[in-house]
Amino acid sequence: MSNVAIITARGGSKRIPRKNIRLFLGKPIIAYGIEAALQSGLFADVMVSTDDAEIANVARQYGASVPFLRSAKAADDFATTADVLTEVLRQYEQQHHVFEYACCLYPTAPFVTPDLLKEAFATLSDREFDTVYPVQRFGFPIQRAVFLRDATVQWVQPEHALTRSQDLEPAYHDAGQFYFVNVAAFQKSHRLITDNSGGIVISEMAAHDIDNEEDWQVAELKFRMNNEQ
Repeated sequence: MSNVAIITARGGSKRIPRKNIRLFLGKPIIAYGIEAALQSGLFADVMVSTDDAEIANVARQYGASVPFLRSAKAADDFATTADVLTEVLRQYEQQHHVFEYACCLYPTAPFVTPDLLKEAFATLSDREFDTVYPVQRFGFPIQRAVFLRDATVQWVQPEHALTRSQDLEPAYHDAGQFYFVNVAAFQKSHRLITDNSGGIVISEMAAHDIDNEEDWQVAELKFRMNNEQ
């Protein structure tokens, strides 16, 4: 099987210290993604790219491999996810491991499931996309968004000020969970999102971006509600 799951988990989280291994409902948050990737059966290797020994140890406890540590350059505040993915794939190639597809999975994405990964991979391979990733629909039409400037409301698209919501095309945003990529296409573009990217629509309850303490609490609430159903 020529697929690899790459979970990106550097140690230098600023807004939520030790975010990648903080307990999320009793388990390190990184563990959820590791387990989903392993249970999907899609990957020859489920690895964690990290510069941090403690994160590496936690990752191994939950079944991931850490075949090499991330370089300091790929772990600083300016390194992009694409930079990390490039470094990992290059290191594997130096060890004579070449993959056709890679799934770059964020460590703080506890909502990811094996079935979602399978759906993404099927869409990627069947449709010959460069990349496939989960997206969520905006709760309100973005065409009727407003700017607030010095307490004054200004329409972003004034031509839609009186357009009915149901007459506007739905818009979506990146759910911030993972990118399943065709490795050859990625290595040519060095981009996770290209003009040939595909999206899988997931519900508002199936993901939550975690940037601060309030986000963390909301994510735990959503996760509990999902698992009570």
